[in-house]
Amino acid sequence: MSNINIKLPSLKDAKKRTKTPITIHRDSYDISESLKNLGVNRKYYLRTYGCQANERDSETISGILNEMNFIKTDNYEDADLLIFNTCAIRANAENKVFGEIGQLKRLKVKNPDLIFAVCGCMVQEEVVVEKIMKTYDQIDLVFGTHNIHRLPLLLQNTMLSKERTIEVFSKEGEVIENLPVNRFNDYKAWVNIMYGCDKFCTYCIVPYTRGKQRSRLIQDIIEEVNELKEKGYKEITLLGQNVNAYGKDLDMEDGFALLLEEVAKTKIDRIRFATSHPRDFSIKMIEVMKDNKNIMPFLHLPVQSGNNEILKLMGRGYTVEHFKMLYDKLKESIPNIAFSTDMIVGFPNETREQFEDTLKLVDYCKFDFAFLFIYSPRVGTPAAKMEDNIDESEKSKRLKELNERVAKYGNINNQKYLNKIVKVLVDGKSKKNDQVYSGYSEENKLINFTGTNINEGDIVDVYITEIRSWSMNGKKVN
Repeated sequence: MSNINIKLPSLKDAKKRTKTPITIHRDSYDISESLKNLGVNRKYYLRTYGCQANERDSETISGILNEMNFIKTDNYEDADLLIFNTCAIRANAENKVFGEIGQLKRLKVKNPDLIFAVCGCMVQEEVVVEKIMKTYDQIDLVFGTHNIHRLPLLLQNTMLSKERTIEVFSKEGEVIENLPVNRFNDYKAWVNIMYGCDKFCTYCIVPYTRGKQRSRLIQDIIEEVNELKEKGYKEITLLGQNVNAYGKDLDMEDGFALLLEEVAKTKIDRIRFATSHPRDFSIKMIEVMKDNKNIMPFLHLPVQSGNNEILKLMGRGYTVEHFKMLYDKLKESIPNIAFSTDMIVGFPNETREQFEDTLKLVDYCKFDFAFLFIYSPRVGTPAAKMEDNIDESEKSKRLKELNERVAKYGNINNQKYLNKIVKVLVDGKSKKNDQVYSGYSEENKLINFTGTNINEGDIVDVYITEIRSWSMNGKKVN
């Protein structure tokens, strides 16, 4: 396969941050009648890896493909177009993608007209695209996080020319408002409020893959929330790489608190947000959460480490003491709030004593849940250049120890719900037992329950009868 239309990513360009105002485009996505017919009698399979931002991007990709008259299939064996929307946050995620791409090469042999596309954060990395060009002939189309709106043209070029197309922009990015969307859920929705990140934590590749921090206008966000509410949606999650920094690029003070207050006024049943950064979390935000009952009493606040020296090496911009202050104020203002966090073990040269500080922080905060990871070096980040003398077996041992500590508090925290009633938004029937339903409480607890006259999207009262570390069982209150 020869290469045409090659636009490769550049880590150097991805690092750039200028004071140029962000451009908001309302007409960048344009699809002609000929492009709308490109998918007639063709099926697409879309595989999503990674975070909620990727899930939301996939809803846009799906919306575009639907407009092109492709038909969605959940069976890749039937597909004429395969799209892998990838994640770059850890090496394991990338290895998994490459493994699956390798396994599916047989489909290309079976059907030479099959179009195989890879997009998302992974392909924003130079080393990944180099690897694709060198090793993975089965991949026909590569596009990044900044040009999803150009998918119809990219597909047209790939399908008609029978040539490989690679178009990955490494730039600060824009805000594009006129993209279609195919929501994957009828009652819960992701709502982008901003894109990109300017924090440049030393271990993180996201500022390079997602571009400069750029906020949508409040009126556009509120309009989207109101439309969702009118369509019967019960819960929205406001999305951003760092939602607490919302509006900083628009010269707004306490922008996210202001936005959160405006969204609450829509009276939609449930509001959540992700992801928060302790450095930008304000006292005003706590007040807004406290004063608006449709903002759920749950917060995901990544701490990453319980040691100040490690936090400094990570470039996090706050101390353990600051994190504890926020935690205490939130607990004082919203007593029933539930907490989850992210923590990394085995950051380069983390000592046993520094790791024990993380255990101490878990003892202090007693998190309801935590996403725990062994440090994964990302090419191009400052941390990847740090010498690391920690044995892999020691890192695994620390991860196990931290998991056990978090699980202990997860179970303890859940005990207070025993014989109590919680409000649950019904996701549907259990895959294992069609007599059991599942959903999440206001505190983001997974609840499995039985009962009658239950429909997806209902908010029901459930009496809790059994406690587990990461879930609870109960019965619907009739």
